[in-house]
Amino acid sequence: MGEQPIFSTRAHVFQIDPNTKKNWVPTSKHAVTVSYFFDSTRNVYRIISLDGSKAIINSTITPNMTFTKTSQKFGQWADSRANTVYGLGFSSESHLVKFADKFAEFKEAARLAKEKSQEKTELTSTPSQESAPGDLQSPLTSESLNGTDDERITPEAPQLPEARAEPSQNALPFSHSSSSINKHWEAELAALKGNNAKLTAALLESTANVKQWKQQLAAYQEEAERLHKRVTELECVSGQTTAIKSQKTELNQTIEELEMALKAKEEELERLKAEVESANEFRTQKDSLTQKLQDTESRNQTLEAQLSDLEQRLESSQLEREAFRKSLRSLLELLDSKIFELNELRDTLAKLLEGS
Repeated sequence: MGEQPIFSTRAHVFQIDPNTKKNWVPTSKHAVTVSYFFDSTRNVYRIISLDGSKAIINSTITPNMTFTKTSQKFGQWADSRANTVYGLGFSSESHLVKFADKFAEFKEAARLAKEKSQEKTELTSTPSQESAPGDLQSPLTSESLNGTDDERITPEAPQLPEARAEPSQNALPFSHSSSSINKHWEAELAALKGNNAKLTAALLESTANVKQWKQQLAAYQEEAERLHKRVTELECVSGQTTAIKSQKTELNQTIEELEMALKAKEEELERLKAEVESANEFRTQKDSLTQKLQDTESRNQTLEAQLSDLEQRLESSQLEREAFRKSLRSLLELLDSKIFELNELRDTLAKLLEGS
């Protein structure tokens, strides 16, 4: 029979960072199908997951492996043959519990198979062969592991430009203030861009689901109308039998079920409309913040131009003050020399007056 899938689920796949041995590195951009396979010819259980045509998990289950639940939706196990640690992020705790139970079940089956293999080895003195964890023994494609893709977008933090050095200390308050405002708005804009990307992806998926649900709703409405007409025809028939009455009851129950399903779909449609409105609000906020950022940048450029003009004025004023100081010093020196000459003249006149 070869290797056959015996259990499948969907999860986000991670591997431990080989350098730090601490951080998780995602190996798939979205949730993929993770399956348990059993090779009946070799009594081997394997965990396999494909992302497109690439095998991102190919782990042979051995009796010494342990699957550990680290949170309500995340679990991990170490594969010594692949020299790595695999991590799986599930959409709900129930999926994690099912996967862990299957892991324990197949681990015990692998232990029993190993014991039987050892007994046969002792009896026949023939060494058993076990597949290498890196080889895929059966051709697997992404089509054999069915499922839809749940995209996950991780926004990247933008790198903010460094503030340029200003020529004087008087410019520092203006530069620091404008740089802080730019960083604040750019950080908010980056966060909104990430939220907008997530909401856009959810909106696209919701739009596709809405179209499908509208078709289903139309089909349900047509079926309900047909059943209502059928009930009316049956009521018009004289001499209704017990079989007709029971059929009417069944039709009424079917109509009620269809109406309940229709109501549930309408509620889901209202929820999706609310999500669309929320996405539109985020887009409006993003546009508003973009406009504010542009206004801040233009204001920053105006302040820089004013600062440059003030620096030039300060420099010219300092030059004029220095020239004034030089002229004042020369005037004081001239005044000192004149005062000295006047003192000598006064002394000479005094001597002349005394001699006369």
